[in-house]
Amino acid sequence: MNFLSGLGLPPSALLVGFVCLSVFATVLTFAMPLLVGGNLKSRMKVVALEREEMRARERARLAQEKDRDRRGSARQRDDDGFASKFVTRFNLKKALADDKTAATLLHAGYRGQRPLTLFLFARATLPVVGFVLAFFYIFGIGVMAESAGSMRLMVCLGAAAFGFYLPNIVIANKAKKRRMSITRAWPEALDLLLICVESGLSIEAAFRRVSEEIGVQSVELAEELVLLCAELAYLSDRRAAYENLTARIGTDHVRSATTALVQAERYGTPLGQALRVLAQEGRDARMNIAEKKAASLPPKLTVPMIVFFLPVLFVVILGPAAIQVMSAK
Repeated sequence: MNFLSGLGLPPSALLVGFVCLSVFATVLTFAMPLLVGGNLKSRMKVVALEREEMRARERARLAQEKDRDRRGSARQRDDDGFASKFVTRFNLKKALADDKTAATLLHAGYRGQRPLTLFLFARATLPVVGFVLAFFYIFGIGVMAESAGSMRLMVCLGAAAFGFYLPNIVIANKAKKRRMSITRAWPEALDLLLICVESGLSIEAAFRRVSEEIGVQSVELAEELVLLCAELAYLSDRRAAYENLTARIGTDHVRSATTALVQAERYGTPLGQALRVLAQEGRDARMNIAEKKAASLPPKLTVPMIVFFLPVLFVVILGPAAIQVMSAK
């Protein structure tokens, strides 16, 4: 207040500035998704690079000399980083990683050894960073100075534990959002695939066409379908391409669709009816998810209504009566 008085401003200027800042933050929150452009082109560019790498690997597999040179250079590039040396030095892949960890990274959209290396490096270093920061703030700056020493030490250990589990939480949330985006767009993708197949397109051309159209609704699904097209073109076993798609996405609907595609490839069974049934099952599952969320909404609104709505309601109802009583006195 003394600072505002020295500037010749009334005390209400602080409240006005806070209100303006809140309004600006609210407008920016709602306008940010509109200002940020779609990342479909950048994601497709990354997929195109991966497709070129896949082509190079498949060609190198046919020539053993080139294959050894290419794998040696790729291994050298991976081992040059400090994170990779750290993970290899302490054997973190054996201590902190398993098949579930690699599958979760695939579901989150991180492919290759480099994301796994960075993930393990983060799990090993973030506990130390969290403990050092908490120790600095609590014992150095003096935060929680009135608390006991054991309590402050427990807070530091809690910060270290949070840093240890933070990479798992981030990857799990990203995998869940990515899986949900693919699940919502999967029935429409099957409908488009059915139209393309019945119109006479090959399965590779059909998936390529679907990836171009479905990118507006789900960039993640478009990316996976482009990778599937690349694997169908360059892998010797087409079943492996479908199994890789199932491993990258990890949902039951995709697994059922790839099983139908494998059976159609092997036994020549009609694909149209299977795609219709799978698309309808996907829509039913999507509706069940929406109904489940709608059913869980009333219990979730109970606490906010008690905390925020009822006090305001009591003030509106009892406020005039309280004012009249105070005026009568």
